[in-house]
Amino acid sequence: MKIIEAKDYSDPSLFNLFLLADPSREMIEQYIREGHTFVGMHEDRVIAAILLFFTASDVVEIKNVAVLPEHQGKGIGSSMIRFAIEWAQKNGIRSIAIGTGNSSLGQLSLYQKLGFRMDHIIKDFFTDNYAEPIVENGLLCRDMVVLKRDL
Repeated sequence: MKIIEAKDYSDPSLFNLFLLADPSREMIEQYIREGHTFVGMHEDRVIAAILLFFTASDVVEIKNVAVLPEHQGKGIGSSMIRFAIEWAQKNGIRSIAIGTGNSSLGQLSLYQKLGFRMDHIIKDFFTDNYAEPIVENGLLCRDMVVLKRDL
């Protein structure tokens, strides 16, 4: 898989890919406008994407990481996050953060395996910011768990 910076944000397949990880069109549009987007390409097709957003001059947050369903479970999401970590290090970033729902058990495990540590919880983030309830693993997604990795 080749990872490159996205240049064409008008492609609906990129937006639809981000919708796999975040159901809010408004949030995705804001992140795309203000962040850096990278895509994972396989045979000239976008199969994964990651969106990085500066929260300070030396801190970046991964706002969205998504992999097409038929390519999930193959380590592509991990590769995208490792790419983001390397990109951040090369660009003088001090730390990288990622937030996920309290109900996102697989993501919480993955991020910790990649060296992220729990930093803080934003209570009621998902219930306050999303019109429709999100349910994963039989749990209501209410709070955002923010994990951080110092570089």
